[in-house]
Amino acid sequence: GALDAITKEELQEELLKIWNDNRCTVLMITHDIDEALFLADRLVMMTNGPAAKIGEIMDIPFPRPRDRVQIMEDPEYYKLRNHALDFLYHRFAHDDVG
Repeated sequence: GALDAITKEELQEELLKIWNDNRCTVLMITHDIDEALFLADRLVMMTNGPAAKIGEIMDIPFPRPRDRVQIMEDPEYYKLRNHALDFLYHRFAHDDVG
């Protein structure tokens, strides 16, 4: 089920604390670009369809520990967000028909 926005942010913060304490590799799958930009060091975007593959990989440059407000005030955040949205909506929004 879906989480309300406050609970979702609290769980994201808790995940970052767990990661900071353990420094283990975490693979997270999400459809939420903002969540990915806040939590990830690398964003791997997939193409559509049954033959989906890695379409593009973006490195996320924000230092840790991360502060949500600080990141969202950074112009680089919106540059990365817009790039990811462009990838998802324009380049791979529809399966190739052919």
